[in-house]
Amino acid sequence: MSISKFIETTLIHGGIDGDSVTGAVNVPIYQTSTYKQSGLGENTGWEYSRTGNPTRAALEALIAELENGVAGFAFASGMAATSTVLSLFHQGDRILISSNVYGGTFRVLDKVFKNLGIQYSIEDTTDLEALDAKVTPDVKAFFVESPANPLLTVTDLSAVAQIAKKHGILTIVDNTFMTPYLQRPLDLGADIVVHSATKYLGGHSDLVAGLAVTNNKEIADRLAFTQNAIGSVLGPFDSFLLIRGIKTLGVRLDRHTENALRIAHFLESSEAVKKVYYPGLPTAQGYEINKKQAKNGGAMISFELKENYDVRKFFKGLRLISLAESLGGVESLVCHPASMTHASIPKEIREKVGITDGLIRLSVGIEKVDDIILDLNAAIQAAQE
Repeated sequence: MSISKFIETTLIHGGIDGDSVTGAVNVPIYQTSTYKQSGLGENTGWEYSRTGNPTRAALEALIAELENGVAGFAFASGMAATSTVLSLFHQGDRILISSNVYGGTFRVLDKVFKNLGIQYSIEDTTDLEALDAKVTPDVKAFFVESPANPLLTVTDLSAVAQIAKKHGILTIVDNTFMTPYLQRPLDLGADIVVHSATKYLGGHSDLVAGLAVTNNKEIADRLAFTQNAIGSVLGPFDSFLLIRGIKTLGVRLDRHTENALRIAHFLESSEAVKKVYYPGLPTAQGYEINKKQAKNGGAMISFELKENYDVRKFFKGLRLISLAESLGGVESLVCHPASMTHASIPKEIREKVGITDGLIRLSVGIEKVDDIILDLNAAIQAAQE
């Protein structure tokens, strides 16, 4: 039972709050691999830290409460979380994925799970009628990102979940970009939510972690078994760091998203910018749907410069913003999806869905927004040919 109906408070006090033994306000780091047992079949509920660790359990209880699920699971990375969820499926099963998803999700499906007989199809999940028609007997799940990476495409999660339920299949949502502070897919009808907690949930670019949550007890039991069997669990110290990061998620995202909206308007008004992708702009694809299912447009922006601007010179011209993989940290980061985050997707597929060589993805940090805009503007000027 949550101590508050407000997520801002639950971020700080949700899950297991502090330590009942000592009164410490923070959950201790249980840096142990195993636990002493008083006799055969007699233990305190803890046996081996791959199976369960009190620090990790506190994190798992916290994310379950934040996402309104029945159980949460913490992993060594976002891809470990996604891969464990995908391990629920069997040979001959097919999963329909959003037309622009994180490159690592595509790669693990295309290069790993396809070898095990699990198939996938790339679909436009914003076209509900077409999506419904694509559900054949071998389709067992939708895997959706909204907003999607990197074009910030918005999918109506409630409508997709309704289609899935009609066909008796699962809806899996990658909620990395929005986090439960901005969007709660389980409340919209999804069955499983995954996160790269490396990003906004951690928030400080100092850990790698993944999370999964479900609101279905049967699925939770299967995930618990699979998590233990595969064993790619999050260690106690990183679990502690992630709990600490989540405590400030609300105040950080308020600043992230405030900055992002200002920057999106700046880019939209720039004569150098051909197109801006940001679901918080009224001109954006899916703006009304995003407004219905999320608190705001988030803090990720993608954009393309016009043809007479050199993308390489743009990246070289940045001084404050770092060119780097990842996103969601307090510092602003920029990347080139075609050669970085989505390089594992074949060029013809990338270009078909709109991930062009000129696309730039910006993770807006919490610096003074005027400094971010000045840096972007200087880099744009440097890129002009």
